[in-house]
Formats: sequence, C-alpha cells, structure tokens
Amino acid sequence: MTTLFLAWQDPNSRSWFPIGRLRFDGEKYQFVYTHGAKKATEHCGFQPLLSFPDLNKVYTSIELFPLFSNRLMRPSRPEYKHFIQWLNIPQHEDDPIAILARSGGRKVTDNLEVFPSPEPDENGLYHIHFFVHGLRHLSQCAIDRIHRLKPGEKLWLAHEFQNPYDPDALTLNTEDHHIVGYCPRYLVHDALEVVRRNPKVVYVHVERINPAPTPLQLRLLCNMTAEWHEDFIPFSSEEYQPIVPVLLQTSSD
Repeated sequence: MTTLFLAWQDPNSRSWFPIGRLRFDGEKYQFVYTHGAKKATEHCGFQPLLSFPDLNKVYTSIELFPLFSNRLMRPSRPEYKHFIQWLNIPQHEDDPIAILARSGGRKVTDNLEVFPSPEPDENGLYHIHFFVHGLRHLSQCAIDRIHRLKPGEKLWLAHEFQNPYDPDALTLNTEDHHIVGYCPRYLVHDALEVVRRNPKVVYVHVERINPAPTPLQLRLLCNMTAEWHEDFIPFSSEEYQPIVPVLLQTSSD
C-alpha cells in the first residue's frame, strides 16, 4: 500500500493543512478527506474540491483521479527526460505515484501540494526525499551557496522558533553557516519528534542540485534519514486521520 497526502495552503494566511489521503494498493486508488480539511474549513474557509465534493465519502477508482493525474508531466513532452532527472528517479521507476511523491505535484493554478508518507527503508530506517522550501525568500548569496553544494554534502536542521510567521520552522544549514532553505512544513512535526528522541541519528544530505533555469521549487533535492523507533508512527496526529472510517463507506469515482 502506497500512501500520499494532499495539502492545501490558505492564500491569505499562507498556512498549510493536510486535507486528504490518497492510497494505491496496486489495483485501485482511494481518496478520503482527513480531519485537516475540517480544520482548514473552520479556520480558513476551505471548500471541498470540485473533484471530491463530499467531505464524508471515500472515493475509489481503477484509474488515477484527474486531480492528481493532471499534475503529471506527459512522457511525450520533450522536457520529460530532464524532469525525471531533476527528481532523481531511477530509470523505469517513473510511475505516477513515484513522480507525485517526489515532485509534490505543484501547479501555479492552485494551492495544493502532494507529499508521501515515509516507510522504513531496507535497513529499517526513516528515509524520505524532499525538495527544500522557501528558496524564493533567500538572498542571492544563499542561492549562490546552493549552487556550490555537492551531492552527499551534509546539512543541519535548526529550529527557528522566533520566526514570526511559523515558530515551528526548521531551517537547513551548511557547515559554513549558510541557510539554504526550509524543511517542508509537512515534515516539521515528525522531524522534531525524531530529533527529540535522538538528535545524533538524524541526517540530512544533499541528493541533487538542479541548476537554473530549473524552477526554484525543484532546485535543491535532499534526503533525510533517522532511526525508526518501534513506537514511532509518521503523520499520526488527528489532522492526518480520515474523517470517515474507510471500511464503512465508499463511493466509486
């Protein structure tokens, strides 16, 4: 079972909310709203997506829902090969779920983003890839430092608790003390949890640097590895949990 989450950003407050969960069992896709959608509704006036108009239904389909498939680049596009290289996805592993999980499925026409639920790797470790956020807020000096990064270079997480916009923000820092971006907000809670348990077993490394004119949101790809404790469950807070019990109610797409 592969699990992705869908997040929505309020255009006014810029706050992010996990609003839905997409699962693929190898045969069919399933989408369900999570309690984060209710929170987004209460605090920011979120409205159900046109593709999924009812917060209280579970949607299933043998094909990937258009809301997600429309976030994929067509393989026939001449730049597709370069796009897959930017994502650093191995050849012949560029299936839709893998692409969405790595790219985030961002579009300029809406405020949605897709991200994966991590699973233990072959060594039983927490392991997840992510593109660094917030590059458009960095100075040119920081952007220049990003372009000098090397694959495998270690980065350090730092809690920016005095950030007036997000007191939970985690910056990514080089050994020579340059801030090169922010950890995605959807990873912050889990990252703080694994750091709290044992900061010495949390590692962030540069995976790939994509030079200009690659879009900033795809410029710096990193991976984070940490010890996976037996009682650790990623994205376990209520806002990630389905509104409707999945086994009790379904609705075909």
